[in-house]
Amino acid sequence: MSVPGANLRINSARLWDSLMEMAQIGPGIAGGNNRQTLTDADSEGRHLFARWCEAAGCSMGVDTMGNMFATRAGEEDLAPVYMGSHLDTQPTGGKYDGVLGVLGGLEVIRSMNDAGIRTRHPVVVTNWTNEEGARFAPAMLASGVFAGVHTQDYAYGRVDGAGLRFGDELARIGWVGVEAVGARRIHAMLELHIEQGPILEAEGCAIGVVTHGQGLWWLEVTLTGVDAHTGSTPMSMRSNAGLGMARVVERVHQIAMGHQPGAVGTVGQMNVFPNSRNVIPGRVVFTVDIRSPNQGKLDAMRGEVERGVAAVAGELGLGFEIEVVGHFDPVTFDPGLVSVVRGAAE
Repeated sequence: MSVPGANLRINSARLWDSLMEMAQIGPGIAGGNNRQTLTDADSEGRHLFARWCEAAGCSMGVDTMGNMFATRAGEEDLAPVYMGSHLDTQPTGGKYDGVLGVLGGLEVIRSMNDAGIRTRHPVVVTNWTNEEGARFAPAMLASGVFAGVHTQDYAYGRVDGAGLRFGDELARIGWVGVEAVGARRIHAMLELHIEQGPILEAEGCAIGVVTHGQGLWWLEVTLTGVDAHTGSTPMSMRSNAGLGMARVVERVHQIAMGHQPGAVGTVGQMNVFPNSRNVIPGRVVFTVDIRSPNQGKLDAMRGEVERGVAAVAGELGLGFEIEVVGHFDPVTFDPGLVSVVRGAAE
């Protein structure tokens, strides 16, 4: 029977054991994980999650983007309540980013099973494909297709650093589902997640209630100069793309600092060509990640970054290109759900 408002406690030891078992798949540096999306390790983690869901009495659905939906039936034919996150990691990822949200959702179902609790709404635990965006940009790719932000053709055509296509790799690991992406009803969506930052620990808080999602711009910048020998090219006659990148890195930092509080900016990926110790870089390609929960700040920072790139290129005689590879507007979360989460946390 349904038990509304039950003060249910999960089995924390069981959740910990599940986290540790999942962490054995795709081990990374310093005790973390490297289980990037659509790799063999990702597939292995998916199979383990699917087995656990089946053992918990859930039915498993997979859509054409590889998103996984483990459903615990409700007493009525209502739109489900969703929990979940992602199982893919960064190349140097931790054991809990994303995984806690997926396995925490599964533990809620296991604990309700233990207590004999039924719910009016079905409960679904979701594993979204390529949330990290480490291998295939942009981040939140498959959930973006689900939400109508991207088309499936766009997602299938994304290419990783080795030139492999998302759609081909999804098929290779065997996780192209038959369910139409975005066809599911949703009553509410909840996500348990690590903070990914130092603030809660610094303030001595065990848990935080998130009220907004940050907006972001992901830019890919290419600066083009001239390859030349480091020993025989005078400083005054160089067209150094590497120097241009260094100046843009500093500008991105200063731009973000100029929009405090609530703004961040990072150059996280840098590729230098020809990447030889005795050749002046003739071309560089790097990413710029800018974020803020404030739309005005977000868009202002993008404009300042683009003008800064153009200015640096002009000063050094470089060619430049700027490509937008990802964008999300800031989101304010539903006040009712925020209140529910706050009540549970307190």
